[in-house]
Amino acid sequence: MNSDIYMSLQSELNKGKKAAVVTLMNAGDSGGDSSPKKLILTEEQLLTSDTIHYLDETTVNKAQFALQTGNLQYLQASNGVSILIEPYFPESRLIVLGGGHIAKPLAEFGSKVGFSVTVVDDRPMFANQQRFPDAEKVICESFTNCFTQLNLNESSFVVIVTRGHRHDFDCLKQALSYKTAYTGMIGSKRRVKIVKEQLLNEGYPSELINTVNAPIGLEIGAVTPEEIAISIIAQVISYRRLVSTTINGTTSVKVNWPELDRPVLEELCKDTVDPKALITIIATKGSVPRKAGAKMLVWPYGKLLGSIGGGCAEGEVINIARQMIGSGGSKIYDIDMTGQIAEDEGMVCGGIMRVLIEDYNG
Repeated sequence: MNSDIYMSLQSELNKGKKAAVVTLMNAGDSGGDSSPKKLILTEEQLLTSDTIHYLDETTVNKAQFALQTGNLQYLQASNGVSILIEPYFPESRLIVLGGGHIAKPLAEFGSKVGFSVTVVDDRPMFANQQRFPDAEKVICESFTNCFTQLNLNESSFVVIVTRGHRHDFDCLKQALSYKTAYTGMIGSKRRVKIVKEQLLNEGYPSELINTVNAPIGLEIGAVTPEEIAISIIAQVISYRRLVSTTINGTTSVKVNWPELDRPVLEELCKDTVDPKALITIIATKGSVPRKAGAKMLVWPYGKLLGSIGGGCAEGEVINIARQMIGSGGSKIYDIDMTGQIAEDEGMVCGGIMRVLIEDYNG
């Protein structure tokens, strides 16, 4: 069942692992008898094997590329089967070590731009949900012992803004033992230099020390706690959006953190028989409101979950999706927001989105 696929996907993501969902569509799926077939490929499978028994070499290579870069892949196989490969990364997590005056706006801004925020402080008056209503988790624990509760991984962005030099140093040493997407520490240039020299003296390799963003944040002349928080979150976003990876030892490719709509994923995990349609953006060109990977669910009685951007274009796709419910098929549809109609209706975007519409059975 499809819900089993998405439950397996959610399990991998909860473990901090990447995974890919492969959708196989026959040429006759548009109004045909058989629904698209879905498979899940785990990070372990794709990293350890160039061949997976039920997929050809080209598809496996495309899936490996998707998982390395986060870029969704859509291809036509020689046997008439269309293949959609959707990479999923674990939810990007902002770990704020320290609950002081900078942490408060930082947690708010981090949540608003799509991070799951965790705040840690050892003082109950600073580590509580009332102080950090935008944080998903607030931990009141010593900075020495908190790391066992953080589950740091390659989707973790660690910001060290504690109240004192000693706590910052202790947090940094522990954070360096994990492979994270970003690690930054607050402090003056003089103080940072002392910390780096101390780490070198303790045997930490210079290559590892140089990965630390310290002094933290972008140089924007920030003064107030809110301005400093903006400079930090801007730098964190740059590490989520502007990083690149090397493919086959030579080609540098931009890593695109895929869209992850948790409520939609949770709904897809449910073993239910209520009829609905699943809409997925599979390609974009130009300026568009949502990027490839964004999803929404449509029920025949009007319920919606998720969004592919709103507006009249979304409304048109919703109508098509409702007509497809119960058909057992799928359809590719292009939304053109470049023409005169888009301009007349006041659309601020001017691109094209290609979407896959599926009759979805849990």
